[in-house]
Amino acid sequence: MTTMRRPEQPQDGFRHELYPYAGEDDFLGGALGFIQEALDAQEGVIVSVPRDREALLRAELPDSKSVTFVDAAAPGRNPGRLLAVWQDEIARHAVEGRPLRGIGESAWRQARTASDVAELRYHEWLLNLAFADSAAWWLLCPYDTAGDDTAALQAVERCHPLVRRDGAPLPNDDFLRDAPYPFEDLADPCGPQEELEFTRGELAAVRAKITTCAAEQDLTGHRLRELLLAATEVATNSIRHGGGRGTLRTWTQDGAFVCEFRDAGHIANPLAGRVRPTHQQPGGRGLWLVHQLCDLVEIRSTARAGTAIRLHTQLAP
Repeated sequence: MTTMRRPEQPQDGFRHELYPYAGEDDFLGGALGFIQEALDAQEGVIVSVPRDREALLRAELPDSKSVTFVDAAAPGRNPGRLLAVWQDEIARHAVEGRPLRGIGESAWRQARTASDVAELRYHEWLLNLAFADSAAWWLLCPYDTAGDDTAALQAVERCHPLVRRDGAPLPNDDFLRDAPYPFEDLADPCGPQEELEFTRGELAAVRAKITTCAAEQDLTGHRLRELLLAATEVATNSIRHGGGRGTLRTWTQDGAFVCEFRDAGHIANPLAGRVRPTHQQPGGRGLWLVHQLCDLVEIRSTARAGTAIRLHTQLAP
């Protein structure tokens, strides 16, 4: 199991709060109360929740111009794209000069696989790191506990320094403040798999291997072209930063075509690929592009074990 540490949660600045709820009425009670607090304080509000929850809130807030709804489905199913959405919205509202609150419910109920859930949970933890030095703002994260088990809720709670209980935010003693982030182990490939070792000058062989294996799963056209572009970026990084060589494995799992790259390199920055690159930035665009092109990206990287990156492309039903 790989681990990663984060800096101390600041006292001022970003406030990250989990709101466990059970059912629609409980959701509305907590979310509307949070919004009303913001409106009473003349703060702006950004809401990014699944569409059924958005419809509930819109019905209760028909005339509020201080509440901005952001389509939670717009970035797609890859949690690696979500940080940029919040950063863009915060930058857009910064010109107003008002304090800001957000309500962001990750797509827990729409997550298809254990890998999706794990990456959503990692995104919740990364929010603390991404906004550690940001201007003051407050993010409430509703989490529907109906039908969920205690272990799943506890795992999500550990990613939030505050938990809302009985209408009030309370410090969370179980928050991963000093402890390393407990990555889930990557699931073993299921079913037949193909493998290819590659080195400098063999990117064409990597693309050919992926094309052949993808064709067996009827993965063609623009989705295949997107995957090949993402795979080329990752393979190039293996050659440049991973000891000059890497290993490619492909298989199908949970309705997706998976390409895994392993090498001896180490990605030290946990936010690599998740924060939109600036024009002045000399590098770091490769992993950003990979996240934009793939339906799910799993990265496990340590100085001792090296790096494993899995690219998931959803197959047609």
